Amino acid sequence: MLRADLSAAAQVTLVRRAPTDSRSVPHRYGEGVTELLRADHPVVMGVLNVTPDSFSDGGRYADLDAAVAHAVRMRADGADLVDVGGESTRPGAERVAADTELARVLPVIRELAAAGVPMSIDTTRAAVAAAALDAGARMVNDVSGGLADPAMARVVAGSGAPWVLMHWRGPAARMADLASYTDVVQEVCAELRDRVDEALAAGVPPGLLILDPGLGFAKTAEHNWQLTRHLDQILAVGYPVLVATSRKSYLGKLLADPRGEPRPVAEREAATIATSVLAAAAGAWGVRVHDVRGTVDALAVWRASGAPRLERAR
Repeated sequence: MLRADLSAAAQVTLVRRAPTDSRSVPHRYGEGVTELLRADHPVVMGVLNVTPDSFSDGGRYADLDAAVAHAVRMRADGADLVDVGGESTRPGAERVAADTELARVLPVIRELAAAGVPMSIDTTRAAVAAAALDAGARMVNDVSGGLADPAMARVVAGSGAPWVLMHWRGPAARMADLASYTDVVQEVCAELRDRVDEALAAGVPPGLLILDPGLGFAKTAEHNWQLTRHLDQILAVGYPVLVATSRKSYLGKLLADPRGEPRPVAEREAATIATSVLAAAAGAWGVRVHDVRGTVDALAVWRASGAPRLERAR
């Protein structure tokens, strides 16, 4: 394998605040998790899909060596952690068996843990999350917010790992049918509060929860833009917020050509970077992206400019 070389490439020093309250963080992950949750800069989460059918890069990193090399490159480019996923959640995607998901993610996670690359596991299954945490992942990124698998809350509570709770209304195969709201901002906030309440009731410490408004999941393009304009209301729920816009279809629709054809997936990076910087300027804890280097560079410019903040939308 490439492990010796990869370990050296993975040593990226990041400046973070000292932890201010470690009591809410169980001992298993200790200061490393506390520091990530209290980073003094917007956290950049690099996307690593080890699937054959993800909407953006399906099949590119299905090979173990290719996946590990790409993750280490993202870490060297400035990713705070790499989000490893073994099941596509693109609109219309069908579920894969848990054994298939495990076979895709565990070898990658073990290699990256040996190389010193911090990781989250992108899964809705408690069994996959538990195995990934045992293999070296440090965070659970659950696009269902705990709704897909009731056992997820117990796994997270027992592990001491941070948990990203995304706004979700149903599986990918039927999410388009669930994009109906009277007031999308208020309803997403209310439904996220419900997810937080259930997580807390299961024993997950509040200091380990991160919220994600779920852009593109059971939402139209206009819903996504409304949530973007009113990100302050998501932040007002009271938890760190992760924003994931990378290469999504609503950006392609915005950038459509004169014939109405959406901008191809591979040509949405500038829009992704713009939305990621705007999310940081609005106060987001972190952003989830495919193009780590471009995002890190843009955020460096934003910080050098004084990290200007967006005013609240009217």
